[in-house]
Amino acid sequence: MRFTERRLSRGFIFGLLAGAFVFAVVAWRNPLWLADRGLAATLRLRGVRGEYASVDGHKIHYLVGGSGKPVVLIHGLGSRGADWANLIPKLMSSGYRVYAVDLLGYGESDKPKDGDYSIANQALLVNDFLAQEHLAKVDLGGWSMGGWIAMRVALDHPDHVRRLVLFDSAGLRFKLGFDPALFQPASPNDLAALEELLVPHPQPLPGFLAMALIRRQVRIGWVVDRSLRSMLTGADLVDNQVGSLTMPVLIGWGEKDRLIPLAVGYKLHALIPQSVLDIYDDCGHLAPGQCATQVGPSLVDFLNAQPARMAMVRKIPH
Repeated sequence: MRFTERRLSRGFIFGLLAGAFVFAVVAWRNPLWLADRGLAATLRLRGVRGEYASVDGHKIHYLVGGSGKPVVLIHGLGSRGADWANLIPKLMSSGYRVYAVDLLGYGESDKPKDGDYSIANQALLVNDFLAQEHLAKVDLGGWSMGGWIAMRVALDHPDHVRRLVLFDSAGLRFKLGFDPALFQPASPNDLAALEELLVPHPQPLPGFLAMALIRRQVRIGWVVDRSLRSMLTGADLVDNQVGSLTMPVLIGWGEKDRLIPLAVGYKLHALIPQSVLDIYDDCGHLAPGQCATQVGPSLVDFLNAQPARMAMVRKIPH
């Protein structure tokens, strides 16, 4: 009996060690896959699920969770709907049904080689997504490139947008202080330079993680390139149009954003008289993800306020 128990004990320990070894290998070779699975599991536990819609002949993936008034969130360049993960539960717990869309070419949505990845076409797709999901009037939020797309939707279909939220938004003309090629990093040094633009206090990444991030960017690099080339033409800039927006607008900006500097946020605030400008202390371009404890409460306050908050600048402390 004891011999059998020893054999079982050794087998159990061997199984644990083998499992730990396999896990370590997977974590080393596919750290982003592992992180994605963990994020998806966490979101499911919080009541967020992934769905697909057929929009303009394309399969479009989105995350959805919660109940109440609809909030639709649009990600930025090289990103995906899941990058809103730190804000989604806050909105859900505040009585909102949240939709975080993967734009055409991004995340788990279709990536047609002959697709049109312009701001105008992505805005058309978002509006058609609203129609597909029977969302007649929403609070619409966009981050970086997503803010530009959200503005285009609000300009073209103001009756579909109750309140508009723009985080570190592109869409106005400003002088680039970086090489656009950094959006397609080809080496750890390129990736470090991009991190310098995105976050105020970047930390060195382990080599295996840096290479995994580069491999992911290479896989979607052609979509990023198509999107970026279209944006850099300036054809879809909205400097001369945003003043016609009439709905309440929240402009949220990382104080230390080096990609799209705070001066652009102030310019946008000046062009939209009824806007609120929230400045997040010690945050960069990734404020909605990395500074959710600052962004979340001020966002919910803006969405809930009756009457709507307008024409003010608020400093949101760390």
